[in-house]
Amino acid sequence: MARVPVIDPKTATGAAATLLSAVQAQLGVTPNFIRVLANSPKALEGFLGLYGAAGGFAVDKATQERIALAVAEGNGCQYCVSAHTAIGRHAGLSNDEMQRNRRGTSADAKAAGAVAFAAALNANLGEVTTAEFDAARAAGLSDGEIVEVIAIVALNIFTNLLGKATRVEIDFPKVELMGASLDAAA
Repeated sequence: MARVPVIDPKTATGAAATLLSAVQAQLGVTPNFIRVLANSPKALEGFLGLYGAAGGFAVDKATQERIALAVAEGNGCQYCVSAHTAIGRHAGLSNDEMQRNRRGTSADAKAAGAVAFAAALNANLGEVTTAEFDAARAAGLSDGEIVEVIAIVALNIFTNLLGKATRVEIDFPKVELMGASLDAAA
């Protein structure tokens, strides 16, 4: 059970109602984590602003989903792994590719560079090595794309923190964390 109320878009008022309505209109659904975030309309507004800006990034949507999967798996956020697995399918990612992404890589060379850099950023709270930075460039990422990867990681760390701290109910097909499946197999 969520530690913070899940705001019902039908009974929301004020700025929360406006923002939830906009999410529903754009996505056709209002995910539970958005409903939890609506407890602070300003926090929701900030999230939607960066999320909206990411839609215009040079880093394509499929690679953004690859990064989201790597970060969510790295942070042990089952809500976000489940959500981004569903979203990743809509972005054209195969199950095999998403498994690679969750391990910090990709079958696509440029995407592999972005995902590895994102995983390093996440694992080291931004303290990446010169070699990791150079590897991202060698994979074909421009300086602008590197900054976008940093923004995508930051956005996903935020959602991971929200999902885990509030224990928001998963409203996507549930996907087990790799660590959990490895623990169960042992």
